[in-house]
Amino acid sequence: MDIDTGLLPAFARGCAVLGSGGGGPVMIARAAALQALEDLGPVHVVQPAELDPELLVMPVGTAGSSAVMSERIGGTEEPVHLRDKIEELYGIRVGALMASEIGGANGCLAVAWAARLGLPLVDADGMGRAFPGMDQTVMQLRGIAATPAVACDERGRTLVIDHVTGRWLERLVRASLEAFGGQVATSEYIMRGDQVATATSLGSVTRAVELGTSLPAPLITGKVAEAANSILIEGLGPDLGRLARIEAESEFLAVIEDGEPVAVVPDIIAMLDTHTGEVVQTEQVRYGLRVSVLSVPCDPVWHTPEGLRLAGPAAFGLTGLPAVPTQGSPTQSSPSAPAAPSGRAHSPGPSGSPCRTGTPTSPAPPTSPTGPTGSPRRSGSPLQSGEREGAS
Repeated sequence: MDIDTGLLPAFARGCAVLGSGGGGPVMIARAAALQALEDLGPVHVVQPAELDPELLVMPVGTAGSSAVMSERIGGTEEPVHLRDKIEELYGIRVGALMASEIGGANGCLAVAWAARLGLPLVDADGMGRAFPGMDQTVMQLRGIAATPAVACDERGRTLVIDHVTGRWLERLVRASLEAFGGQVATSEYIMRGDQVATATSLGSVTRAVELGTSLPAPLITGKVAEAANSILIEGLGPDLGRLARIEAESEFLAVIEDGEPVAVVPDIIAMLDTHTGEVVQTEQVRYGLRVSVLSVPCDPVWHTPEGLRLAGPAAFGLTGLPAVPTQGSPTQSSPSAPAAPSGRAHSPGPSGSPCRTGTPTSPAPPTSPTGPTGSPRRSGSPLQSGEREGAS
């Protein structure tokens, strides 16, 4: 499959849905991808089996604020700076790019940057959706080392972070955002080609295209009756008389009806403007907006005990709420892979030897299980302010 200017709109819409209300403004990233495709031609999408096992696969994305990304578009040289520094650090050539997260802006940015570098894009990503934390990845679950990692801006100002876990990487990149002006390009969890098939969310590029072409039926269609700490949807038309509450932070986290969870993170919850068909992000929700709310299954890896600890309801302060799998299944899922022995994480360093510890993220502290209406109370998530933006 090649992503060209004709396929890009469907891919971008699918990325927006997989953002689950977060992941950054797709419109800006889609424009960057369109310009790159017009200038340099289509991007070839490859399967993990087609990758050179000895070359590096470079996950790419941006971290920072949605508001900043909407105003500060960035340049075209960020992927060049990332690639050059990574090849210098590892002593191995980069053979392909991969989206750090397919959901939101980073899916489209990966297309733009693959075109700029003349490299193929892997039909996989690190999350299968968007999450706010840089460490909330399948690579973290599979024992891939988060570092050495590289952050840079469009002027080539570059930061190398090494010898830290995924959670510490998140903290250090968050701390650097002020110096970088609120937004930074990053590459972390860098792998060799032969690691991709067992350490990523597979088929996510294809899935984004399919979602952008055909969406599942909505859970509820109605209007936003309340947009405060929780979002209240009053059903309209066939759903008249129904009420659903949506819990949200950087992304939509849960849909609750009659005190029962209908869809819950890590599954993907998306909201569409019923008048325009555009995907609505959490910060765009306002009173009176007519919307359709839908849910899409996440990669099954997120419903394993390890996946739920890292990115399930409790990781976002939604305690006492079960992760209810959405009916259906993703196009592809991450295969099972043995964990790295003795807590060691494998990184494609110059010698190819295991290095650095990759410690999974701990769940958020417990809070009161439910409020009087049956909606879970949320504690402030430690991931909320250092979002991947794509980190929403």
